[in-house]
Amino acid sequence: MALSPKLEMRQSHALVMTPQLQQAIKLLQLTNLELVAYVEQEVEQNPLLEHADPEPPQRGDNDGMDQDRGSESSEDTAPETFDDQDTVVPDAAQLSEAEIFAETSDAPLDMNYEEVFEADAAPRQLGPQNEFATLRSTSRRNDFDEDAIGLEQTLSRDISLKEHLLNQLGVDVDDPVDRIIGMHVIDTVDEAGYIAGDLDGIGEMVGCSRERVEATLSVLQTFDPPGVLARDLSECLAAQLRELDRLDPAMQCFLDNLDLLARHDYSGLAKLCSVDTEDITEMASEIRALNPKPGLLFGSEVVQPVVPDVFVRPNPGGGWQIELNNDTLPNVLVNTRYYAEINDQAKSQKEKEYLSERLNSANWLVKSLDQRANTILRVATELVRQQDTFLVFGIEYLRPLNLRDIASAIEMHESTVSRVTANKYISTPRGIFPMKYFFTSALSSSSGGEAHSAESVRHRIRELIDNEKIDSVLSDDKIVDILNSSDIDIARRTVAKYREAMRIPSSVERRRQKRAAG
Repeated sequence: MALSPKLEMRQSHALVMTPQLQQAIKLLQLTNLELVAYVEQEVEQNPLLEHADPEPPQRGDNDGMDQDRGSESSEDTAPETFDDQDTVVPDAAQLSEAEIFAETSDAPLDMNYEEVFEADAAPRQLGPQNEFATLRSTSRRNDFDEDAIGLEQTLSRDISLKEHLLNQLGVDVDDPVDRIIGMHVIDTVDEAGYIAGDLDGIGEMVGCSRERVEATLSVLQTFDPPGVLARDLSECLAAQLRELDRLDPAMQCFLDNLDLLARHDYSGLAKLCSVDTEDITEMASEIRALNPKPGLLFGSEVVQPVVPDVFVRPNPGGGWQIELNNDTLPNVLVNTRYYAEINDQAKSQKEKEYLSERLNSANWLVKSLDQRANTILRVATELVRQQDTFLVFGIEYLRPLNLRDIASAIEMHESTVSRVTANKYISTPRGIFPMKYFFTSALSSSSGGEAHSAESVRHRIRELIDNEKIDSVLSDDKIVDILNSSDIDIARRTVAKYREAMRIPSSVERRRQKRAAG
């Protein structure tokens, strides 16, 4: 058969990842802080984007707010319908983390996500029972001047541990070489006050022997606070006991065998230290009064509080009110007037194309932010609907749930739900939880009834152990029997896995601890 070139027409389907679609998908999984930074960057790059400044509050606004809230509460007693008139989202709407189900970046792309930009969504009825969601249409600010310095910026800064040690180094150490060694040693100290580096490396860097470094370290370990610049816990506690003049040979032997103290093996410690059990008990009390992390007495980085993305509040007439946290969301507008002015003055086709591209980019960003807000709200609303019993009665009633359940209920792809719930937090009457917290695996019922959430079973195990008596410590097998009698089908290895994950020791260790404490 002769080979010859020819033309053929074929029709196929493929997902084209346009830059706009990539941006919309990226915005879904950003935290509020990341979103603000992203929007700030876009505002700097796009002359047609600007921040939307809210109108200053007028006198009597508080009364109007109270009236608005009262009218909303009365309207919330009837079933709500989501439509574009009732659910107005601000021009711009709105957090990856440890072992909270990292499945955002590797998840398949949502094949239907681009379609949500093509037309307005149809009205959605949340259910015949009660009203689960109400969207606030406006974002209110309480600040009087955006340029005013915040109160947190006027706070004095605590001196750090390294600064405190360097101040002492300059006073107590005269030799220049020892000072250089001390600076390198202090530079390796961690937040708890322990040396995290290698002394041999310091000696090579400075060009001196290890003995010189050790001698300098012994001087540094006399600095305040006692126990600082230790290499391990035993050395840290020994320095504090030396300061109290309580470091005798028996106590040093005690510190060399702290693993026996962790196991509450007082008889073994008494034998090694050549003292009786009563002395061991007193020595253990002295050690427990010491500070195992002296460095934490000094200033450290301020821990940022968790800011919820969604608020869930009970309605007076029943059901739940769900709203986005608008205070943390960027609010931007497209300046079409400025576009019209400069577009008329554009002289070349290249300038007009640039302005048109900037306008399309600005419009798409605002539309993507609005869609992001609606998507987060829809997912949060369905989460509240599915976990209503948890919000009312507590963790014992947390239902097993997965991404597929939410995705099918709101007609979205699982990857979209995964991105929406990644690093987002929801504030409920029972506390602030990651959205991923509500997705738990299921444990079957021993009688064939409704399955139990793994998180509620873990809570039940902890509750049983917390309430056990010293003379009736529960073994894993006993816990299995109790849970089976409560219609929970669970194996002994599963109980042991849950117990270890919660860092609860075995029944033998717990019995020994209770006897030592009693």
